[in-house]
Amino acid sequence: MKANANQIRTAIDAVSPDVRLYLFHGPDESGARELAARLGRALGPEAERIDLEPAQLRSNPGLLADEAAALSLFGGARHIRVAGAGEESLEALTLLLDADRSGNPVVVLAPTLKATAKVVKLALAHQCAMCLACYLPEGGDADRLATAIAREHGLRTTGGTAARLAAASGGDRAVMTRELEKLALYLDAAPERPRELDDAALDAVGANLGDSEMSRAIEAALDGYPDTLADELAGLAEAGVSPIPVLRQLARRLIALAEMQADIDAGADPKALIERVFFRERASTTRALRLWDTARISDAIERIRQAERAIMLPNNPGNVVADAAMTVIARMAARQR
Repeated sequence: MKANANQIRTAIDAVSPDVRLYLFHGPDESGARELAARLGRALGPEAERIDLEPAQLRSNPGLLADEAAALSLFGGARHIRVAGAGEESLEALTLLLDADRSGNPVVVLAPTLKATAKVVKLALAHQCAMCLACYLPEGGDADRLATAIAREHGLRTTGGTAARLAAASGGDRAVMTRELEKLALYLDAAPERPRELDDAALDAVGANLGDSEMSRAIEAALDGYPDTLADELAGLAEAGVSPIPVLRQLARRLIALAEMQADIDAGADPKALIERVFFRERASTTRALRLWDTARISDAIERIRQAERAIMLPNNPGNVVADAAMTVIARMAARQR
């Protein structure tokens, strides 16, 4: 069934036995992971988490239903998580929802799936599933999210600090949280001793990245200049910038290019499409359309998604993964120049 974020949170916090499957699809993978983590917290610190890969479900579709019905080795609560799922998981999810019993909830993160995907339609149609489309917050929604996370850390946003945080993080919940954790430590803030978060604190800690700095790295990647990209990435790393917002912005540019290429393939006039682009981006968009076809765009987006997922893992190598993915993308473009 279709659900909104509040309905999902209510069901998760109550550990509703009526819900076998939580499906979170759409580009806000960070928000989806936060909801998945919320389920783990609701089940308690002793709950056992089983992680399954989409490739496992493709080769053994019955595995998911078996794990959902199995008892924990220690007799406590358990739940199953599948990250990076796509249409290859359709049979496994069908077997899960059609099974006679399923005592353990399943969370599926499917950042690349759209509302028209068969997996999404399956979850929407089944009463034992809850399905949420996760989109990156923008504008006022992103500002409100920054304010809410700040409050959880004992920080009261003032003036334009919420908007600055939202812009610096690219709307990514995980990046916002990490920045606010640093700011709370800097200001000695906590829920029981709240502090005001002002521009001076943001300047001191460094959460002041503007779009222009990230844009130069993105342009270098799309235009196919690995050497220039290396210099830009080094500058971002020196400033302590998280790679997530950069990857997110690059993904958005590629998705926009994919939509334009689809229109061109369908017979649209390229010049007319360029006229709809923000005037400062018209020249770079024209160059990109010459270098990037649909297949290469799809490949590049998948590389970005993989890099994002790798960065979210515990003990991850951080910037190295993002830098490598963006360098490969720059080289893909360079071969077309």
